[in-house]
This record gives sequence, C-alpha cells and structure tokens, in this order.
Amino acid sequence: VFDMPLSGPIYNRHIKMTGDYGVFHESMAHMVSWRPRVPEHIYEAKEGVAYGTVEVRTYFSTTVNMERKVSVLLPAGYDKNVKYPVLYLQHGIFGDESTLLYHENVNMIELIGNMMAEGLMKEAVVVFPSMYVTSDPEMKPAFHADAVKPYDNFIFDLTADLMPFIRENYSVYDDRMHQAIGGFSLGGRQTLYVGLMRPDLFAYVGAVAPAPGIVPAKDWALEHPGQMKPEEVTFSGKEYKPEVLLVCCGTKDGSVGKFPEEYHNLFEQNGVEHRWYEITDAEHNYVAIRSFLYNYLQVIF
Repeated sequence: VFDMPLSGPIYNRHIKMTGDYGVFHESMAHMVSWRPRVPEHIYEAKEGVAYGTVEVRTYFSTTVNMERKVSVLLPAGYDKNVKYPVLYLQHGIFGDESTLLYHENVNMIELIGNMMAEGLMKEAVVVFPSMYVTSDPEMKPAFHADAVKPYDNFIFDLTADLMPFIRENYSVYDDRMHQAIGGFSLGGRQTLYVGLMRPDLFAYVGAVAPAPGIVPAKDWALEHPGQMKPEEVTFSGKEYKPEVLLVCCGTKDGSVGKFPEEYHNLFEQNGVEHRWYEITDAEHNYVAIRSFLYNYLQVIF
C-alpha cells in the first residue's frame, strides 16, 4: 500500500510500505520494485553464483598521520582492465571497516553478489571504511560528545586519503556519476553530511536509519551540537545535487526514533529533492539494512 500514485516522479514523496512490495515508475525512466522485506533468494548463497572477494588493505591517512584499515569487496571476476563504479558504505557507532560488511544476518557478500548476478545492480567495487578518524590510538567511541567528535573527521579522511588510495589501487572511475555513498545509523548521518558537503564527488547518496547530529539535536544518548544549521541543509546555489538521495528507516526503530523522518521533513522544508520510505515493523537491525541495500543498489550508477 502506497500513499502516492504509482506513476510519475517520486521525488519528495512519502512512501509507506505496508505490503510485500510495490512497483512504480521512476523519474529516472525505469522500473524499480521496492520491497520492505527483501526476497530471501537475494541474500542466500546459491550454487552457480560467483561471489566477490574481500581485501583488507591499509592506507596512510594524512588527516591523522597514521595507517588506517579499509575493507574492499571486489566483484566476482574483477578485471584490472575494466573500469568499475565505486560505492562507499559506512557502519554505525562502535563499528569499523568490517562491521557492516559482516553485519549479522545482512549477508552482505551474498546479497550484493546475487544482485549483480541477477542484473539488479551494476558490477562495482564496494568499499567499507572505518569512520572513527582520530590520531590518538587510545581514544575510543562512546556516548559522549568528545568521544564522537572523531566521526566528524571522516569526510576529510575519505576525500583526502581514502578515495585517492582506492583510485590508485583499483580500476575504478573517479567521476561523480560513478561514485555512490551509503550508510547505516551513524554511518547514515555521516553519509548525508558528506553528500550535502560534496555533491561534486557523489551523484548517489543513501542512508538507512540515519542518526541525529547533522543539525543540532538531542536524543536519549547525548546532545548533538550539529554539523550544519538547518537552513544550510540544501543544494541551493551549488553546481551539483544528487541524482538519487534516499532516506529510509524502520517504523519500530527504537535507536534513532523519528530522527530519520525529521531529516525527510527538513529536506522537504528546504526544497531538497529526495526519496523517503518507511519499512513497516523493522527495527534498528538487519531487516532495515537489507531493505535499504535492495532498493538503493538498484538505482545507483
């Protein structure tokens, strides 16, 4: 059941998923099947399907003057003579470069491999960074204002250090139309922030259950000073804006609550073209992540 027509542009439309799936015309001139619950065959390992391989690499970060780790998922049959688009996926708080890749029950490698094999997404290099960017190896994340500040450094490490490393070591495109970014929870917040600040780099921006903190906010854990003022959450006056900006969240998410919907409302208030949907009965877990990936990966590149 959708509270919108099943044809025409879907920008700035609220899509509330309460059935198994819905199909509607995209403004991008193709059909996409949006499902609150992902079909099981998408995330299950199958015989006859070749899945990607993971490389754990280190790169030098000039942002913090130290070596940092990153996980890179290469598509099956990765060919150095072929150029691939690249997707950067961000973890939640307390996570690292392996957390989202191996998140319980998401089955990331199988889900992405099956979607590529079925032609639901283009073959791509998928990068899983560590967002906690600090020069102090003893510093650890916590629900405390000072302890979460290093996450705000991620945009600098990503753009100045990690992205150049990926371009130098893998056969990927470096133009914005072949670069996407996405994230879960705090990774969703940072994804939206990067998308707002650097639309020249990323044409596709997606967040599932994004945490508060782009603008000033207070939740159950701490008070967020905000990275931007509410009126700055816009692409007005900028040369670029995303081809796709997607935000979604489960209706039973007790961790981020209504903050994802508040981002949606702020985008509407500021005239930011985007897509918003809710996943009925999903919590702050793999169900929401699967739904996000299944839908987002079909509309990037």
